[in-house]
Amino acid sequence: MTAPQPASAANLIKNPGFETAGAGDMPYCWEKSGWGDNDFTFTTTADAHTGSKAMKVELTRRVEGDRKALITESAACAPVVTPGKQYDLGLWYKTTTPDAAITLFRHDTTAGWQYWTDLKTLNPAGNWTEATVRTPEVPAGTDRISWGVSVYGTGSATTDDYTMDQVPDPVLPPQCTGTAEQCANGKWDVLPTRNPVRSMHSVVLHNGKVLLIAGSGNDESMFEAGTFTSAVYDPANGSYKVVPTPKDMFCAGHVQLQDGRVLVMSGNKGYPTADGRVGYQGYKDSYIFDPETETYAKTNDMNDGHWYPSATILGNGDVISFGGLREDSTGSVAAELFSEAEQQWQPLWKVNQTWSYWGLYPSMILMQDGRLFYSGSHVFGNNIPGTGSAIYDYGANTTTQVPGLRDKDERDQSASVLLPPAQDQKVLTLGGGNIDSNPEANRLTDIIDLKQPSPSYVAGPPIPQGTVDLGNGPVPQTGNQGKMYVSAVLLPDGKVLETGGALHNRANPVYETSLFDPRSETFDPVAVDPEARGYHSSAFLLPDGRVMTTGDNPGNGSWNHDVSVFSPPYLFKGPRPTITSVIDSEWNYGDTQRITVDRPIAKAELIRPAAVTHSSDPNQRFVDLPLSVDGANVDLNVTSNPNLAPPGWYMLFAVDADGVPSVAKWVHLQGPQALKATDASAHVHDFADAPEGKVVKPGKKRTAQKVSPTISGCDRHYGSINVCVPTDFPADVKRTTAARCEWLRTNDYGRLKVNGKDDPLGLDRNRDGTACGKGDVKRR
Repeated sequence: MTAPQPASAANLIKNPGFETAGAGDMPYCWEKSGWGDNDFTFTTTADAHTGSKAMKVELTRRVEGDRKALITESAACAPVVTPGKQYDLGLWYKTTTPDAAITLFRHDTTAGWQYWTDLKTLNPAGNWTEATVRTPEVPAGTDRISWGVSVYGTGSATTDDYTMDQVPDPVLPPQCTGTAEQCANGKWDVLPTRNPVRSMHSVVLHNGKVLLIAGSGNDESMFEAGTFTSAVYDPANGSYKVVPTPKDMFCAGHVQLQDGRVLVMSGNKGYPTADGRVGYQGYKDSYIFDPETETYAKTNDMNDGHWYPSATILGNGDVISFGGLREDSTGSVAAELFSEAEQQWQPLWKVNQTWSYWGLYPSMILMQDGRLFYSGSHVFGNNIPGTGSAIYDYGANTTTQVPGLRDKDERDQSASVLLPPAQDQKVLTLGGGNIDSNPEANRLTDIIDLKQPSPSYVAGPPIPQGTVDLGNGPVPQTGNQGKMYVSAVLLPDGKVLETGGALHNRANPVYETSLFDPRSETFDPVAVDPEARGYHSSAFLLPDGRVMTTGDNPGNGSWNHDVSVFSPPYLFKGPRPTITSVIDSEWNYGDTQRITVDRPIAKAELIRPAAVTHSSDPNQRFVDLPLSVDGANVDLNVTSNPNLAPPGWYMLFAVDADGVPSVAKWVHLQGPQALKATDASAHVHDFADAPEGKVVKPGKKRTAQKVSPTISGCDRHYGSINVCVPTDFPADVKRTTAARCEWLRTNDYGRLKVNGKDDPLGLDRNRDGTACGKGDVKRR
């Protein structure tokens, strides 16, 4: 055995060329790794790039899994790294398979060794070819990394001459192009032109415009007149174009298909009856909006009505949908599948069914192995039975409960996001309340790491407190007061903007905005949206890096048509990098795509454009693009796993070392792999493979779930349909006519017509048909 081959002063890899033999049949500081059902060989071969040895890994048969030669996961061999730093990795290779990738593992000082990410797919090469790639910033708590080449298809990869160097810290003098306040906390602007429609649905289109869907806009008179509206907003010139809308898409579901058109599912077939005996009804109709023609076209019907449905795009381009209310106001237990290949909803018998009721707008987030994570965020009332969070396996047709979500029945109109980057598979859930019991909304945040073998939510930091308007102007929040109706938006610097909200059911707006940093798991309060943004509000990222907020529909039935735009602090930190060219805007999975930039960048990513309503956008994701940098030329390494980045149009951002992003370029990710791949298992390493929660198999076939007609938390005995007198007043409101009427007066309800003879809340003491009149509240 020769003396161990050391790492050079620059190269952090020990025995980078396999020249030094180890104790067994592997070279010093290298080990065999991999998993699954496959036949394989590891060979130290003389077919070397330099020196006399190289490593060959070959699969001759594969059902699942991979094989890889990795740097030994030990203190003696694994390179030491510093959290927050980036590293340039390089190697020389030859391959006979397109299914090979550079794979990283990291050592967490608490949890031990764990899979980190795949960085780069290696293109087949018969001759020695160099591959280089830059890691993302090393996560907190990481002290060492290990890496190598995974082979996950039949064929071989031969590698040699590994290198690893720390990326020098860029020297960027601090700059501030605004006021000190703007540089620290950003700036809000209320736009001069108001939103012409009562939109509660916002979809960012791949041409940079925004589709704003109102339908009847929660206005019964519009519904009865058959007046349904949508508008297309153009951020380039601030204009709105109202477009014909064929059906009442009020409270529909929506998602961008892989070609950029928008699939809109269900909506409002009918409002609740005045006597409260019949609730909202969802129709079966479905439409597709074309951004090019700005028109809707009908698709085939869904199998069931789904007022408030989920909508999640899968890695093959299909769309799956759950929950909502049927045509008769009962809860839908039908899972619906829209086929990308057939461009239509599939008949019920073709779709796996558990006959489960998932509630309204259940947040169903696509995981990296194709399963769905129900985060616990939903709309109206209590959560589903059990722990309130679950992993749903469509293929196995099973649901496994996931523990740890606190106060699961106070997550009504909380927000959930897959944190940046998507490769980390961490989900943040924040805020929420309950429109039935109407407590003060909470400050809770919970975080789950779906890479753990048995994932469980853990408590995150509380949402910062701001001010709340209890009827007499904003006052500081106290105690545990938080917010529901909260919006959460992924930003190109890797942080999450949370904004808007209210303290109670459609009342008491909360004015608070902050930035959540996934790396430090901390909040940083920033400038506050001056407009109330509670029920039926939306917030979403624009391609220029700003965030737009719309809507607010309090219980008195009014609507806020003002539109706000937030310029985050990164827009006041000096010149923005520019993507001067994108060589190809059509991308395939596993591609290496070249862009040019006008100055050095630290990272690049794809952000899926928003399709948000009622605090819910389960398809929102930030996908890291590891870099290979050669001056102004930057090669971007696209994930080969379509479950991490489902097919479609994405905003491509380049970000400098100060977190300042470019204006986005639009790229289209699809390709043959996207529409045919069924096996993402090559990219799964001890990934949620042993959840300990209760496993539920399909139940008996049934028609529906019984749902209360008052599920929306509104007593329909008072006022018009778009007015929401709460079925349960806040706890600090005494159960007297005077106290309840004073609360309604403070929240601008005014006098309300009593619908019919019933007066369950005791608001019409003198029985004159008007609630909260003088005769109702005078002392007796």
